[in-house]
Amino acid sequence: MNSQTAANKNSIIDKVKINLQDFWSNLSDNQQSILKKIWSILTYKWQWQIILNAPFLVFWVLDQTIPSVHSFDMQLISSLPIPTIIKTYLGFS
Repeated sequence: MNSQTAANKNSIIDKVKINLQDFWSNLSDNQQSILKKIWSILTYKWQWQIILNAPFLVFWVLDQTIPSVHSFDMQLISSLPIPTIIKTYLGFS
């Protein structure tokens, strides 16, 4: 199996950067402004996606690093007024 060295990977990345810069410089001002608008819309949506998912990410990190968070979660689910048959089916009983 052929593996690329770090120098080869860096040269590939440099080539891609140079090609993108050449592509960008060959675009007209109108095309550049349209692409900038599209990029700003995409990044705006990504920002909202990150903001909306951040609380779940924090909870997941806490759940992975602190065992008491997970046990509290299990106690909370077990204490909810859910019918016993459903709790048994979900494994919380």
